[in-house]
Amino acid sequence: MKENILIDLSKQFAVDIVNLCTEIKEHRKSNVLLNQLLRSGTSIGANIHEANYASSKADFINKFQIALKECYETDYWLGLFKDTHMITTTEYDSLYGQCSKIRKLLISSITTAKSNIEQKVK
Repeated sequence: MKENILIDLSKQFAVDIVNLCTEIKEHRKSNVLLNQLLRSGTSIGANIHEANYASSKADFINKFQIALKECYETDYWLGLFKDTHMITTTEYDSLYGQCSKIRKLLISSITTAKSNIEQKVK
């Protein structure tokens, strides 16, 4: 169930990131940093989606860990964009909130998946 929520949340987050980057590029400043935010922000959902087709539990966990790293990178870029006034505080708060929710779900899912593996080994 968490995976479905994660897929939905991360896809919506990716849509919001794409829309933000498009809007910045068209109406504000064009910036090479946009590609960094676009890549990390959309990679989260791509890795979560890919995890559903993992070849093993370890592969599943690895995909989720990559998605988690991308969440942390996206947090960095969002903060930088806010601090340089490329996005408003309102835009930042909304996207940071979404990213934080995804991050918390990923951490919980990774912890659960790892504990399930450890229980099977014992």
